[in-house]
Amino acid sequence: MNIQTAELARAVSQPGKRNSTPQRWIVADVEALFRLPFADLLYRAQQAHRENFDPNAVQLSTLLSIKSGGCTEDCGYCPQSAFHSTGVENREMLDVETVVAAARAAQQSGAGRFCMGAAWREPSDEDMAGVVEMVKAVRGLGMETCATLGMLNDAQTEQLRAAGLDYYNHNLDTAPEFYGDIISTRVYQDRLDTLERVRKAGMHICSGGIVGMGESLAQRAGLITQLANMDPYPESVPINNLVRVEGTPLAQAEELDPLDFVRTIAVARITMPAALVRLSAGRQQMSDAVQALCFLAGANSIFYGERLLTTGNPDVEKDRVLLDKLGMYPM
Repeated sequence: MNIQTAELARAVSQPGKRNSTPQRWIVADVEALFRLPFADLLYRAQQAHRENFDPNAVQLSTLLSIKSGGCTEDCGYCPQSAFHSTGVENREMLDVETVVAAARAAQQSGAGRFCMGAAWREPSDEDMAGVVEMVKAVRGLGMETCATLGMLNDAQTEQLRAAGLDYYNHNLDTAPEFYGDIISTRVYQDRLDTLERVRKAGMHICSGGIVGMGESLAQRAGLITQLANMDPYPESVPINNLVRVEGTPLAQAEELDPLDFVRTIAVARITMPAALVRLSAGRQQMSDAVQALCFLAGANSIFYGERLLTTGNPDVEKDRVLLDKLGMYPM
């Protein structure tokens, strides 16, 4: 790395508070962070993390697929797309009682937030009626609620707000210039429009992306730049490592170097210092050492439970052992 790049990275990597004027980022500045020496990058990420959070506390969320398979989107990474033959069945939406039972079990295991995911391009009016009842019931348990249902219109965001939904997840997935290589059934602006509706309705935003889909370093930086320049940036930022599922177009994607994934966590922490940065999909394939580096880089949220929609996740007992070894505890 040359001296000019190092000076640029130093200039842009000072962590800030959420209540200060949001910093505007350009892709070149974010890419410069990615190119820092590994120890320097983690040091700066740890500084930002400690200024905003207890460095040993982790937020625990559980994700349940309330409606699996048959999605009419063609996302190249997704085993639930109707365009791909992955063995995932198109199933009807779960009933409220089943969802509440799963939420209660997650709560008893230590999860504080319960996330409900459905494989839809966008929900129908009938779908929304069921989801609203689920949100109300899970809120009644005293848990934070999150939902990921695809694109929303104004009426649907208002329904979710009135039901008491705390967070809405809608990932940007990747940088704008790489998006068309991954998805063709909707455009990038559709995602931004849904996030804007959610923000205007007064709910918190959960939005991140997936790395390891064949994107360049500049495109990885472009994803982080898009997220960090949202005003305000998301309260929750899941960083997913591609789970390569047979039958999807990305099944043969080249595996991302684990240290490049750790770098992505660190850059997300530096650019969005007050966000919960979630170590998300792909954890089942990570060693304890790599996960520990992710926590050191600023990750402070995980999905807790053996399934992430239709892909695997470390089981609860394994996570408890890891967190104990690291001296970490639930928020």
